Amino acid sequence: MVRPPAQDRNVRVVIVRHGPAEERDPVRWPNDARRPLTNKGKAQTRRAARGLARVADPVDRVVSSAAERAVATAEMVRSALEDPPKLETWPELAPGNLPNPIFDRLRRSARPGQEVVLVGHEPTLAEFIGLALVGDDISVVHLTKGGAACLEFPAGLKPGGARLVWLLTRKQLSDESS
Repeated sequence: MVRPPAQDRNVRVVIVRHGPAEERDPVRWPNDARRPLTNKGKAQTRRAARGLARVADPVDRVVSSAAERAVATAEMVRSALEDPPKLETWPELAPGNLPNPIFDRLRRSARPGQEVVLVGHEPTLAEFIGLALVGDDISVVHLTKGGAACLEFPAGLKPGGARLVWLLTRKQLSDESS
């Protein structure tokens, strides 16, 4: 894919919900951040990551929650990219956080022309998408496990300033015929 010069492009943010993880179980995972993807979830997420690479590559940054299931998903996305950037982790993407701090961090760190992949959790990601699209942190989309959405910010990173470019389920991303 040929990209126009950076100064002529908008910031794009690809939002990815982590893949299918083990059920919550405080006995097995007293710290829920250690809860992993299931074996089936790993295979499904790997296929979805290859599909994501077809629609999102080249990617300038991959940022993840530090939770094991999100990091595993982000690493699968990175490994599917032709020229993978280093993985970053942000505490703002941790489970249960509000979307505003994610937006603030992105606004401080993203540059014009960048394509940034954010990997995290529900409901925060859907609320982030709502904040980006309509200016309010309400869920306006259903983001499936391993699914993704692409937002474009044509006039700077500000609440209500995005447009939805695409929204795809894990199954749609995994479709090898696309």
